[in-house]
Amino acid sequence: MKPWLHLSCALALLASVPSAAVADDATPLQFRIEEGRTLNAFYRKDAVAAHLLLSSGERPRVLVAFPAGNSGVGLWFEDAAAPVRWDLREVHGSQRPDRSGRPLHGIVAETSVDASRLVVRDAVLGSVRVLRDFQLGVAYPAEVATRPRLGARRVQWSRPRLDGGPGYELSLELLDGHVSGGGGAPLVLNADREGAPLRIRITALTGEQPLVPLRADALFSTAAGSDQRSREVLEFLSYREKFLAGSWRFDTYFGRDTLMSLRLLMPALQPAAIEAGLASVLERLDPNGEVAHEEDIGELAVLRHRKEGTIGDDPAAPIYDYKMIDDDLMLAPVAAAWLLDTPEGHARASAFLVRKTTAGEPLGAALARNLAFVVGMTQPFAREPAARNLVALKPGHKVGQWRDSETGLGGGRIPYDVNAVFVPAALEAIARFNDAQILQGHANAEQQRALAAARELAEIWSTQAPPLFLFNVDAGTARAAVARYARTKGIDPAPALASVPETGLRFPALALDADGRPIPVLHSDGGFALMFRNPQPQELDALVEAMLRPFPAGLMTDAGLLVANPAYANSGLGAEFGRTAYHGTVVWSWQQALLAAGLARQLQRNDLPDTTRTHLRDAQRRLWQAIDATGTMRTSELWSWAYEDGRYRAVPFGQSSGDADESNAAQLWSTVYLAIPPPADSDAEVRRTEAPAPSP
Repeated sequence: MKPWLHLSCALALLASVPSAAVADDATPLQFRIEEGRTLNAFYRKDAVAAHLLLSSGERPRVLVAFPAGNSGVGLWFEDAAAPVRWDLREVHGSQRPDRSGRPLHGIVAETSVDASRLVVRDAVLGSVRVLRDFQLGVAYPAEVATRPRLGARRVQWSRPRLDGGPGYELSLELLDGHVSGGGGAPLVLNADREGAPLRIRITALTGEQPLVPLRADALFSTAAGSDQRSREVLEFLSYREKFLAGSWRFDTYFGRDTLMSLRLLMPALQPAAIEAGLASVLERLDPNGEVAHEEDIGELAVLRHRKEGTIGDDPAAPIYDYKMIDDDLMLAPVAAAWLLDTPEGHARASAFLVRKTTAGEPLGAALARNLAFVVGMTQPFAREPAARNLVALKPGHKVGQWRDSETGLGGGRIPYDVNAVFVPAALEAIARFNDAQILQGHANAEQQRALAAARELAEIWSTQAPPLFLFNVDAGTARAAVARYARTKGIDPAPALASVPETGLRFPALALDADGRPIPVLHSDGGFALMFRNPQPQELDALVEAMLRPFPAGLMTDAGLLVANPAYANSGLGAEFGRTAYHGTVVWSWQQALLAAGLARQLQRNDLPDTTRTHLRDAQRRLWQAIDATGTMRTSELWSWAYEDGRYRAVPFGQSSGDADESNAAQLWSTVYLAIPPPADSDAEVRRTEAPAPSP
């Protein structure tokens, strides 16, 4: 889709963040995260922000990702004869001009690797998206190929951006070794002495426009948790222009990730940070009011414009992706949570809504456009509440909500979370905006009529949509399915079998197919219902019980809450949802956090019977036991598991043969525990209250 707005949120947000938050700081933000065979080192100071990955094992790799332009440089080596291990001694920032005198920003890292010889496979410079694809086995575009320049002890790859703008550089200086090969022969890094380790100084630079960082003093509220890793990760991913979805693979804006993270992090953030995130979403709406899912920026935009023949005055003009359907529905409830439900947000609402996008549109007008779009898309089902009128994935796409891998919905077209949770939640929020009248003067007459219709639509969707997803399994069939699945995975089925009630199982299907038939995969998206809706007590009990049963009857393991369980589906679906699948039987940190926040929210209700409250507290206790057990991985995107000695053990995702992709060590929505304190009687809460307060 062609870009509608150019990306320049810094101008729109300039007045919203205190200047002290972005002033030069003598102390860099610097931390490390080690997961399995990958050492991640993060550095941010002034104009430099970089994430260095050193991958050990039989397939060594050096990669540096920059939030600036979502750019990066990577070096892949041929398989080593024996596993190697990197050691990182020091990282510091570096800024210098390119050959044309234009500034480059990046890092210098002093490293060593316990190998006397490494053979270079290839180097890739440019967009992180291109590096991501290369990591997955996709050839990079021919025009980004970069030839090395060799010296006796140095090898360098550098080039300008394809449109002639400042580009990228990666250089390796051997501190006690030499370079051989080149000219058609394999390029080899050699130690001077056989058996000695290689010591390498790595310099990685980008010429893309730096982002303006949000420092801790402008980001965190006094209610933010004290977990140091979560605070560091969130700070690294937070900028005045936008929040980054995750590093290294998603160092840019994602609409869904921004909105969900804002909602869960809201108590832990300062007002200006919340409004910066909301403004970044409103800035990128399309003319219909749809929320942008992702953006192609920097050299990736240059590549896209060249391929599609859309080069205009700005060859790197951002291109936005609007194929997702869930993010369109998230904006209303998240905006309402801030502008209507919090005293600070409500007091600031008028000033926020009159602020302008870079195109000169008031944010209130942009919000009204989205709300009217949502009302329009929900009317067919309200007129005829049938499965064929639910909100489906867009034609030609296999993805449309957070399970956005090709098999994440198991072939489903009509997602549960979108229709049973987000549509009713969005319509209820729109009705409240209409009641509050804070969009008067921003919504035109047609939009005002749409907002006025939301309450009636919400009632229809709330009562008619969720039942269409219910899936029933009798006790005998359920036990047979659990036993069969456990046997194929080498899991002891006894705890799971004992949890299956005589009345059988009932849970919402992951999705419906194009004909309205349920995809019988148990899933974690019931957490959305707890966070955004107020289910009736019986429905609430059933949702929580279905998720918290021991796997493979439910989703609960010692390694965390799985996001999917195909035990009740056919073997074909089961193969698509394994523990190497991106949205398979794996643990996503933020989905655990979502359920934890949802349970806490439901326990604040005063209309629940004591039995339901008891069930919720027990579920809360069990969930936090699993969260606490995998606390060191909490900021990661996701992880898998191994089953040994009758227990599940967390395993980094992306470092085992067959894993569909790799996990980010720093993920935006995995930092949301900063706003979700453990229950008072949990081990995690005891440690939290005993921990020292974070530094200002």
